[in-house]
Amino acid sequence: MRVIRTYVDVALAVGARITLPAEAAAHLVRVLRLREGDECVLFNGDGHDYAARITASGKRDTLVEIHGAQAVDNESPLRVTLLQGIARGEKMDLILQKATELGVARIVPVDADRTEVRLDGARMTKRVAHWRGIVSSACAQCGRARLPQVCDPLDIASAAIQAGDTPCRLVLDPMGALGLSTLAAAAAGEAAGPVVIAIGPEGGWSPRDRQRLYAAGFEGLRLGPRVLRTETAGLAAIAALQALYGDLRG
Repeated sequence: MRVIRTYVDVALAVGARITLPAEAAAHLVRVLRLREGDECVLFNGDGHDYAARITASGKRDTLVEIHGAQAVDNESPLRVTLLQGIARGEKMDLILQKATELGVARIVPVDADRTEVRLDGARMTKRVAHWRGIVSSACAQCGRARLPQVCDPLDIASAAIQAGDTPCRLVLDPMGALGLSTLAAAAAGEAAGPVVIAIGPEGGWSPRDRQRLYAAGFEGLRLGPRVLRTETAGLAAIAALQALYGDLRG
């Protein structure tokens, strides 16, 4: 039986009766056509799924009652932060969606020299809200009950410096000194630790970008002999890291 999960940005507790936010109500009632008495599962990012029943559905409000809660423990032991060069439109949406499915913990959109999308002011605020919606929808689909953090965009220099406390800092670079075999040897018997992986934008890393990242302590990682597009590169890197250190190796 299909489980309908929906993210809501409200406090949830067993026994609570709440009015669903407009977006969640529209999805459940107008799109999925649930009616009074139907069951659904709500989550708000606190690590639990909440069993709920629709108690009233009108033109203005949809009310639900929470009648159960279950802890969800499917987060990866490997905390991956993705520094992603901002990509255009649907490419960025795809990256965020699939990175969430692969268990990424934090996403920092990065403005690099060759970034083709420049965001500021109201446009940036609107785009970040859209990205966070993509991530919450991906969590609803893949069963995660904790949302990856989607940060406001940073320039590449600030993002590199901010990652300075993380012991393992990698930048995907076809000329990088590290290969997966090197990481695999280092991973033997190692406990999962936090990792930052930096992925260039559609135009790739500029020499200045590389210099900034390497100066901040990043190590170059190469993934095979082929050049990967930005929407492929980060996902391949996260999957490889999860297979070496995280919950894809079991």
